[in-house]
Amino acid sequence: MTAAAVSERSSSNQSLDAYWMPFTANRQFKEAPRLLVSARGMHYRSDDDRSILDGTAGLWCCNAGHGHAQITEAVARQLETLDYAPSFQMGHPIAFEFAERLTAVAPEGFNHVFFTGSGSESVDTALKMALAYHRARGDSSRTRLIGRERGYHGVGFGGISVGGIVNNRRHFGALLAGVDHLRHTHDPERNAFSRGQPAFGAELADDLERLVALHGAETIAAVIVEPVAGSTGVLVPPKGYLERLREICDRHGILLIFDEVITGFGRLGTPFAADYFGVLPDLFTTAKGLTNGVVPMGAVFVRDHMHEAFMTAPPDTIELFHGYTYSGHPAACAAGLATLDVYESQNLLRRGASLAGLWEEKMHSLRDARHVRDIRNLGLIAGIELESRDGAVGRRAHDTFVKCFEAGLLIRVTGEIIALSPPLILEEAHIDEMVDTLRRTLDSVD
Repeated sequence: MTAAAVSERSSSNQSLDAYWMPFTANRQFKEAPRLLVSARGMHYRSDDDRSILDGTAGLWCCNAGHGHAQITEAVARQLETLDYAPSFQMGHPIAFEFAERLTAVAPEGFNHVFFTGSGSESVDTALKMALAYHRARGDSSRTRLIGRERGYHGVGFGGISVGGIVNNRRHFGALLAGVDHLRHTHDPERNAFSRGQPAFGAELADDLERLVALHGAETIAAVIVEPVAGSTGVLVPPKGYLERLREICDRHGILLIFDEVITGFGRLGTPFAADYFGVLPDLFTTAKGLTNGVVPMGAVFVRDHMHEAFMTAPPDTIELFHGYTYSGHPAACAAGLATLDVYESQNLLRRGASLAGLWEEKMHSLRDARHVRDIRNLGLIAGIELESRDGAVGRRAHDTFVKCFEAGLLIRVTGEIIALSPPLILEEAHIDEMVDTLRRTLDSVD
């Protein structure tokens, strides 16, 4: 097919060439595009008028499902009232209201929120806060940031520097200086087919002690981890791992940052992963479920002791030289407030806890499905890892993704791993449909 023909192909004869799509094999996609044109509840509708069950909450973000009139009407009202207002040396009431509402659902001691435009911006904000915090306390030697192998923290230069997914890093040069990484926690030899948190691997947190010995605790500002690593294939922390990491950070005066862009807002059956694991970080990042994916937005939750460290200079001093044009955007705040209302009225921040056992049982029923080598789960997340074809890592999972879409199910794949993270409104029939479609698809994939 010629390039011109590729650029023109879609069911509506719409040109596809101008849009350079993110994280996509653009030429492959435009040969056979998969286009979504509407959504309601648990389902998308494709451009060829097929219903597609959403097994991924969009991109881990539509926790309350799709098409909530309550949210869209709130955004429309806000746009009619105040479409945009700056947040630099200015303010508008809805941003303060939203921040107050968020602190009410946050873990105790997180009484301050900094708004961003995305998860990537939230991560870079948290990293800058960590560095500035130590400097504000007169501890300016603490400049080193520690991430983790197989970690995903967005696509800003800070996020990919502390991140540990090779393809996200290899094309962009040296990145930030003074960054190191803990080993990841994935241990299939000891933990394959774990239900919930794996039994083995808490000692991997001691890798931080190795980095302390290598670099000196006095040089390390912060450690950032995902409580559950999502984009790298659902890596669930071993029992005791996060607790141990917290203890080591406390021992050496190192800040702990949780990246809760995925786990935040009910994904584990609690408002945040910090609640689920009973481990409090010093900062945690959010986005995605913050506005149910309706309007782009992110937020960093800041523990009180950190905020107070910035408030010692004269009152007319800007405490943090950082921010974004769209920090606290009025329409995003309106979407967020309405989203919180939906979460509250449907108990969605905790509903996953009542479904987690059923979800686990149904997901692990695929253990004997063709090509499956491991299954991992926690809350309403599951990762199904497939055996790779010789010399073609990721091809089997990609073919499964395409065939599932054709069969009416949206999944997400990374490498050879299928990730599932459905809207929190799902019912048992939806879980059964996902499992049945996956089993049939895996049986048909070579």
